[in-house]
Amino acid sequence: MKQEINPKDTNRAIAFELWTKSPMPMVTLTKTFDVTRLRKESRRRGLKFNMLLCWCIGRAASKIEEFYMLPQDGKLYKYDRMAINVIVDNVKGGISFCDVAVNNDLDAFNANYLHLTETISQICQDILDDEAAIVGTSAVTGTELDSITNQYSGIFNSPFLAWGRYRKGWLKTTLPISFQFHHAQMDGSHAARFLEELQRIINLV
Repeated sequence: MKQEINPKDTNRAIAFELWTKSPMPMVTLTKTFDVTRLRKESRRRGLKFNMLLCWCIGRAASKIEEFYMLPQDGKLYKYDRMAINVIVDNVKGGISFCDVAVNNDLDAFNANYLHLTETISQICQDILDDEAAIVGTSAVTGTELDSITNQYSGIFNSPFLAWGRYRKGWLKTTLPISFQFHHAQMDGSHAARFLEELQRIINLV
C-alpha cells in the first residue's frame, strides 16, 4: 500500500527540502561486485543469473528503510511492500516491463519472475504494481560495461540498478553495477550500506 507522509516526520526532512526541487537530484554510484558464487549457483541449479541477482537486490533493499520512501511530484510517499522492475524483450521487437514482488523465498521469487517475464514477452504489455516501492533494474548483457548512467526524466524517481555482461576470470567472476537513487530518498551512507549488503547476500546464495 502507498500513502503520503509528512517529510518533517521522517529522517528525510532536511534532504527532502534540499533536493526535491533540484533539477538534477539523482546520484549514481558504481561498484564492482564479486559474483563468482552467483554464477556457480546459476549453473549448478539451472537458474537464470539475472533472476538470482534481482532476488539478491530485493533482499538487500528490503533491509533498508529508505527504500520504502519515495519523493513524487513534490510529495513523499511510504510503501509497505517492494518489487523489482524487470525489462524484457518482447515478441514484437520492443521491450516490456514487469514488477516482481520481493520475496525471501528464492523458489517463490523465481516462479513469479519466470511467469511474469514470459507473460509480458508474449502479450507485449507491462504488468506493474503501483502500490509497491519499486527498485528498477536493467541488464545490458550484449557487452561488458564499466558503468551506466541512466537518464533523469523527473518522472521516474525510483532507485535503479543497471549492469552489462559479467567478466570471467581465472579465479573469480566480477560485475560492475551502477546504482542510481534520488538524493531526497537516501544519502550516500544509505546507498553504501545497500551495496555492501548486496555483496554480502550474493556471497551467501
